This record gives sequence, C-alpha cells and structure tokens, in this order.
Amino acid sequence: MSEEQDVIELERDYTGTKHIPIFVMLPLDAINSRNEIDDLKSLRNDLNMLKKTSVDGVMVDCWWGLVEAKGPKVYDWSGYKNLFEIVRELQLKLQVVMSFHQCGGNVGDDTFIPLPQWVREVGKENPDIFFTNRKNKRNPECLTWGVDEEPVLRGRTGLEVYRDFMENFRQEMTEFFHDGTIVEIEVGLGPCGELRYPSYPETQGWVYPGIGEFQCYDKYLLKGLKEVAEAQGHKGWGKPPSNTGSYNSKPQYTEFFRDGGDYDSYYGRFFLGWYSKTLIEHGDRVLSIAITVFSGTKIAAKISGIHWWYQTASHAAELTCGYYNTSFRDGYSSIAQMFAKHKATFNFTCVELLTSEQNKYHPEAMADPEGLVQQVFKSVWGAGVSVASENALACYDRRGYNKILENAKPRIDSERNVVSFTYLRLNPELMEHDNYLEFTRFVRRLHGKSISDLPVVMPKPKTVPKMAKKHEKVLNPLISASKM
Repeated sequence: MSEEQDVIELERDYTGTKHIPIFVMLPLDAINSRNEIDDLKSLRNDLNMLKKTSVDGVMVDCWWGLVEAKGPKVYDWSGYKNLFEIVRELQLKLQVVMSFHQCGGNVGDDTFIPLPQWVREVGKENPDIFFTNRKNKRNPECLTWGVDEEPVLRGRTGLEVYRDFMENFRQEMTEFFHDGTIVEIEVGLGPCGELRYPSYPETQGWVYPGIGEFQCYDKYLLKGLKEVAEAQGHKGWGKPPSNTGSYNSKPQYTEFFRDGGDYDSYYGRFFLGWYSKTLIEHGDRVLSIAITVFSGTKIAAKISGIHWWYQTASHAAELTCGYYNTSFRDGYSSIAQMFAKHKATFNFTCVELLTSEQNKYHPEAMADPEGLVQQVFKSVWGAGVSVASENALACYDRRGYNKILENAKPRIDSERNVVSFTYLRLNPELMEHDNYLEFTRFVRRLHGKSISDLPVVMPKPKTVPKMAKKHEKVLNPLISASKM
C-alpha cells in the first residue's frame, strides 16, 4: 500500500464534531513600508477565495516598526484601518497581533520590517537594550526583558512603550471592537511574537538543529542574575554558565547539556530557574497591561514548539530559549499558570509535525514534536487554560492536516478541543488548485462538516518545506545589522 493510500485508509470522519474556528495568517507584508496595503487587488481576490472555503477570519500582524516609525508616540494606523475595513466587508473576523518584534531573520520570513528607527538609534547609544549573547553580539530583533522597567527609551520603559502602543490601537480601532470584527488580540512577547528568548537566530549563524545559546548578557539581565545569586547567598553563581557550547553544538558534546551534565547541578538548577522565571515574569507584566487595555476582548499569546533534542535528557534547545523543561521536569505548567492568572489563551505551534517524518529527514535532531505537543497540551489543560494552535511550517498535505485535526480534536477526550486554529499562511502556493481544494477539505473537517459533496482529491506525497524564496535576500542585511 502506498503512503497516500495509507493516509486515506486511516482517515477519521469528523462529521458532527465540534466547530473549531480557523483563521489564516495574512502575508507578513500585507501592509508595506509606506503603511499601505501592499497589493490591494490581489489581497481582495485572495480574501474572497478564503471566504469561499468558510474560514472564520484572518490574522494580521500590526508591526511596531511600521506604526510608530515616525517617532516616539507618533502612531499611524491608516494602512491597518483600510485593511480591517476590507476584512469587515467580507464578514470575516480578525485576530490581531501586537507585533513588538522585528520581521525578518527567522525560518520562513520573506520580509524585513525592523524595529522603529528611533528605537534603533537608542540601541546605537545603548546596545544593552537588545538581547546579547556570550560573545557580546547584539540581536536587534526585540527588546530585552531587562528594560521592561528601565526608562531608557526616550524616557519611557519597555512596558510603557508597549502600553502606549496598545492603548492607542484600542482607541483608534474602537469601531472594529464594537462591531465584533476584532475577536482576539494576540500579544507579542518576544522574537517572532513568541514568549521565548531569541536563542536560535539565523542572523548569527544558527542552523537547525543547533541547541542555541543563552541570551542574558546585556547589562540589565546580568545585573538581575547577580542580585538574585547574592540574595540567595551564592555570589559565585551570579553569571551565566560558560560550558554550554555554541549555537550549533550538540548537547552530548557540551559539559552543561550532556547526560549527567551541569544543567542538573545545584548551580545549573539555580541558573535555569532564574532564566525561565525572568521570561515568565516578562510575560506576566505585559499580559497584565494587555488585559486592562483590551478588557472584554479575548487575549492570547504564543509559545514556540521547540521539538528538537526533545528525546534527550536535558532538552537543550528548550532550555536556551527559556523553557525549563527536561526529561524529569515539566517546564510548561509554570507558564500555563501565568496564562491562567490572566485568562489568556495559550497558542502553541508545531501541531502539524510528525515525529516519524522528523526522524526520517533529520534523525540527528532527536526531535519529538508529537511527544512535545502531548506534554504541553496536558500541562496547559491541566491548569484550566484554553489552548489554540497553529502550524510551524508551510503545510499543504493531508498527513499534516490530519495531524492538526488529531491534535485539535483528541479522540480520547472529546471534551478537550483547541479553541481555534490559525493557519500559516496565505500565499500563492496555498491558492494553487490542488492545494486550495485540500485546504477547503481541511476547513470543512475542522468545522465538523461533511466533505461528501467536495471533489475527490488524492493526497499528495509529503515534501520537506523549503525556505521562502526571498529568505536569503532578507537574511543578508539582517546579518550585517546583528554585528552592531
């Protein structure tokens, strides 16, 4: 039996199951650098095609670098207002992301939208506003948590900058909240909008499946680490570990992450606890602002699916990005508890990935996306928190869609479904005839509708997702920028 026939044989019938809303991410550059809709005619056509599939709505990034580009507290929402009006005309709903990070430099990015120029100018005077690695390389992708409460941004703290941006958005977009067009605000909490440290930046040479590096060498975070160590009576612990390898190391070749390594020493536990706690406290502070500003609107935030090295004891790639999760410690329950405090939805990625395929194409990565998703969902649901999900990479094949459905509507617990799914992302490839039909079929099944009236589409063989065509053009200037 062929792989494609096997997919058909094992398919589950979702007719009559719960309706899971589905949103489609718009292109990263839906609003261009001139704060205008990039290709109005094409976008209208694509939105009409999406409407025909019965998707519930779309997700759009509101880029800090575009909106507050002209100066501190000078906001321009004109392009987004025009976009929102078009979405409303089509009677689609909106998930809106407060994107306080740079666009460009991550897997799949084909657009470059840096942080506001005035922020970058502050960074030239004080590069410690950016995350920094052990070799003192700065990453201008987003602000370090260390400036959350430091008035270094033309007299404002990081938190004040985020609050002012969100308050102005809420004020300027009041009509879209009142008429129900905007149904959710996803709050950006770090690189790629995710609550994590930027531990695996391609701009600094990271290549999958490298373990990444700790990003806590700016003066603000180092000061915080030193103070906590001294307060606990361990002055010598007030600095990050030095035996952690580099971005592309393998855990077993480092003294810190190897089996029985220093990650599980008294100092290692102290450092990893501090590193993770600092991350969670940042999320807590920003979400506290968001639930006040957007009172009455559903709030969400995203956690990254760091699935490589999951089959090792230390889970090194998770540790460097701030998730203190190992083979003997659940690192996601503490994050979930913070989400529970704010009644925020926990949006998790990589739900389309199959462990068997990761082992086939990248056996050296010791990845287990299915095991990770199972663990995370169990922890988050156990904390009483709603779970939403999205795919991590481009997905057009039935095996990937079936995996999404399986995670969204678990057979063993029909009461625990994800509250929504966001598809990454609208592009010309999705609109190709066979891909469009397969996507339509997926939407119907996610909605619990019958697919008996749809054209029969044979599932395509699985292909390994490729980098976006423009990725290298975007990455090169970012590599230069990261050398500041």
